[in-house]
Amino acid sequence: MERIVHVHFKDVRKKEFNKYDSSSDSFLNTVLSGIFTVPGDGCIDFSSIVKILQQNHYNGWIIVEAEQDPDKADPLHYATSARHYLNSILTN
Repeated sequence: MERIVHVHFKDVRKKEFNKYDSSSDSFLNTVLSGIFTVPGDGCIDFSSIVKILQQNHYNGWIIVEAEQDPDKADPLHYATSARHYLNSILTN
């Protein structure tokens, strides 16, 4: 853990991911189809990841990623949602 200086969190919508075909779909198509989202809006258990980081006294940055089509997913809404979700699990 001493070599980790920042982490990136990105969530995945399982229903959309299950439709993904790695042999023919491009990264752009996965973004446009809505596979990726912010933490708390998908299927990844970030509370377990945060617990491990806290147990190891991690005090670096957490970067939130969400490659989404802004015409379908309002960036401010999802950034705010991710912030609330992460604050709730970081303070527990």
